[in-house]
Amino acid sequence: MTTGPVPGIGVLGLDRGGLERWLAGESEPRFRTGQLVRWLYQRGADSYEQMTDLPAGLRATLADRLPLLRPRLEAREVSALDDTRRYLWRLADGATVESVGLPADDRLTVCFSTQAGCAMGCSFCATGAGGLVRDLGAGEMAEQVRLVGADFGARVTNAVAMGQGEPFTNYDATLGGVRLMNDPDALGIGARHITISTCGLIGEIERLASEPEQFTLAISLHSAVQATRNRLMPSLRAQPLPRLQSALETYATATGRRPSLEYALVEGVNDSAEELAALIGFCTGLLCHVNLIPVNPVGGLGHARPGGGRVMAFLDGLAAAGIQATIRTERGTDIEAACGQLTQRHSGPG
Repeated sequence: MTTGPVPGIGVLGLDRGGLERWLAGESEPRFRTGQLVRWLYQRGADSYEQMTDLPAGLRATLADRLPLLRPRLEAREVSALDDTRRYLWRLADGATVESVGLPADDRLTVCFSTQAGCAMGCSFCATGAGGLVRDLGAGEMAEQVRLVGADFGARVTNAVAMGQGEPFTNYDATLGGVRLMNDPDALGIGARHITISTCGLIGEIERLASEPEQFTLAISLHSAVQATRNRLMPSLRAQPLPRLQSALETYATATGRRPSLEYALVEGVNDSAEELAALIGFCTGLLCHVNLIPVNPVGGLGHARPGGGRVMAFLDGLAAAGIQATIRTERGTDIEAACGQLTQRHSGPG
């Protein structure tokens, strides 16, 4: 399915398929889609008047019916530790979203948002505290990635849907967005270098397994004990762990791809020996990789990260069981740009 026009946000509400259908409705030849996509995402045109290989009449119609409304930079912060950059964008309808640029050697990763706010309400995440404002359009997602790359003056090599929002409650637009990122007429990022992170919505995991592209899947697991996971992620009660495990097995079999399991360690909640044993049991026989994340500090949420000994105990225990695992390198914590810290608030422009 392709996404259609979204009121109030113009052309950035459409994915490539939506643009193609819209242009077909105007009796334009199919090659116009590629021209328009290149102007929007490769060349970064600020107006339709700049799109000189499009007919003047089409440019006027586009400006009238699908206005080009780029996000406005509201704030930008730069980490003194590692040059991670955190951005707050104001969208055409006034909604705000955040994205993060993470440079490393010859790579530039952009963490982009799929929704303004989030409805999932995970207890360790700041984003959900304000609830969901709205879904983003496919082009609004790709535009975040383009803008961050332009700010760094570098090609974006990796993109991760780990910003604000639950990508799979906005499935069609998210797939449209990552396809624009992958599209050689747009951002040209390899599919295997684009990651979609979900809390674990089972039906959509199974749906992704049937998609033709080899996008990478990450699951926010955080506990393999049902009662603990319910406490940390109350909106996932209807997505029980046995069914999630089965969906991941189906995904791995269908795609040959190894999903990542994100595990934010919270002191006194999911860092015990019993929790480690449950995690090993969940992963045994499953093609996966575990990312251990000492929970990032978020004011007012009351969660603390465990001592380094507990983190290493999890890493060593998983390794002993033959399960691949790593401890995620912290990036941008001094500007609250790390996992779970995005809140749509900034201290000021950078």
